[in-house]
Amino acid sequence: MGPLLMACNDNGGADSTFGSATEVSGVTASSSTGGSGTNIVPTTGGGLTTEGTATATESGASTDSSSSSGGTTMALTGTSEGISSSTGPGTTLVGTDTLEFCPAGVIECEGGAAKVCDGMGGYSDETACEGVCKPGVGCLLCEPGETVCEGDASMLCSADGMSLALAEACDAVQGVTCNLAVGACDGACALQNLQFSYIGCDYYPTITLQHDSYNGGTKIFAAVIANSAGQDAQITITRGALMVEQFVVPAGGVKEVPLKWVTDLTKGVGPSKVTVDGAYRIRSDRPVTVYQYNLLYSDASNDASLLLPVNAWTGEYVVASFPHAAVNNYPGFYTVVAREDNTLVTLSPSATGGKVQAGAGVAADGTGQVMLNADDVLQVATAAGGDLTGTRISADRAVQVIAGHKCSKVPQDVDSCDHLEEAMFPVEALAKEYIVVPPVQSPNDKLLQGQMVRVIASEANTTVTFTPDQGANAVLKNAGDFIELSKTVAAFKVAADKKILVAQYMVGQGGGFGAQDPSMLLAVATEQYRKDYLFQAPNTWTANYVDIILKSGTAVSVDGVPVMGFVKIAGTDYSVAHVLLSKDGTGQHTLTAAAPVGISVYGIQDFGSYWVAGGLDLDHL
Repeated sequence: MGPLLMACNDNGGADSTFGSATEVSGVTASSSTGGSGTNIVPTTGGGLTTEGTATATESGASTDSSSSSGGTTMALTGTSEGISSSTGPGTTLVGTDTLEFCPAGVIECEGGAAKVCDGMGGYSDETACEGVCKPGVGCLLCEPGETVCEGDASMLCSADGMSLALAEACDAVQGVTCNLAVGACDGACALQNLQFSYIGCDYYPTITLQHDSYNGGTKIFAAVIANSAGQDAQITITRGALMVEQFVVPAGGVKEVPLKWVTDLTKGVGPSKVTVDGAYRIRSDRPVTVYQYNLLYSDASNDASLLLPVNAWTGEYVVASFPHAAVNNYPGFYTVVAREDNTLVTLSPSATGGKVQAGAGVAADGTGQVMLNADDVLQVATAAGGDLTGTRISADRAVQVIAGHKCSKVPQDVDSCDHLEEAMFPVEALAKEYIVVPPVQSPNDKLLQGQMVRVIASEANTTVTFTPDQGANAVLKNAGDFIELSKTVAAFKVAADKKILVAQYMVGQGGGFGAQDPSMLLAVATEQYRKDYLFQAPNTWTANYVDIILKSGTAVSVDGVPVMGFVKIAGTDYSVAHVLLSKDGTGQHTLTAAAPVGISVYGIQDFGSYWVAGGLDLDHL
């Protein structure tokens, strides 16, 4: 029933008893007046004065009326069917259910105002709400959990409705604006419109430790941007507040962008430190793919990273690196890059990661908490005997982690050393199954290149098995523990009962597997394979390849040409092919497949190599 409103009878009598029936909104009320518009007047001894018209609904009855003679405003709630009423001192209303006043202190909302019931049918207080009114609560700044626009920002309402926090900055440089209708950032590059993948609009190229003969002068560090969108992409590169460059990458095009070396990040062998505004930032108004090459052109110390866009960042990572080089004192490293001010980074070393060069809040045992602001870079370097592999990095805001080695031999007793690096995948995107295949050799690509493989546990008590058997099945007792396979050309499946990270390292030239030197790759989980890729391979290299891993029988094409010659991986449903890439065009390539496939891309030559994941999804598994 809806509100039951009662009006005054002007008969002037002391008591009024309602004896005749009046139907109001489907409710029958007994009244002595015998008519509609029933009036109630007080007894000579006092009582209640009301004016109004009676209404009722299925849920209850109430009155909200005021007296023209200065009587009490009445708020009544209840349900009734065949109500009979009488007035007198302490007026009572009796029926199938008892009508009651709104209890004292209860807050009701009406017309954007919060009203506090006084328990006697009226209101003791009334407040006009500037935001929203919530029954039982009162005036709030905003609706809990909803987003609203404030200028160029999408703001999220807190659980108590009393404050707003930044949900996303709507970046005009990325062509993103705040949509008033939904209170959220909108556009091709809005975070909510981008998937967890290697394609995005916001990247942070970061220079890392490199052999000091190769990090200056004519040696070039570069970002390479491939435009995967169907429209031209406007690119803006900054470093902190400094504008570096602006340009357009045409639809389907690729652009190599040399970036100045950052001495604090690339020279020397330590200590651990924070470099303020150390990272570059690349923003696009269309989704693109970005790689960083350290170095860009083929030389004696190279590697590369497939950079992850900020839409794929999280706050949890496990590190893959390589041991401190005792002979030349070259360290392994990891770098952490923040995109927001006041990002707190917590470091938890693995069993091998407890020997680092202290500095910037990082202790010699590898532990520490470090506060970073936007664009800052924390770089942690090993001390003698240290190996950062398995170290856990946690942050209270999303960060990027790149790990590797200044110049490492693989294995340590094999010449020659080479720079290693790769952007780490977030723990959320790690999985339990990977297919590991070796690359081909240079110059004879009919032979396989030897590799070392590390399988790293993200959780304690992780059981790892290999198919076909590699003689290394094991239970990894602690998070951060790892299994290492040395100098193998085997292709296999590695599976675990908990999430693992798998890193692959090319064996150096002195290891008997061809001319190239070490490079590092993170294997892509089978659950993160894709049906299509846009990837890049610099034409300056002697030879570039894409290795394709797929379920046997899957049709796949590279640059529009069907790929043949797949070799089955024993004991599995998977096969692999090594495809030599054409040097015609810009170095940009496409791959399409009938079902998801995994790819890695690499360049090889005498005393040089790079190795990157050609792309992947980064779904949270």
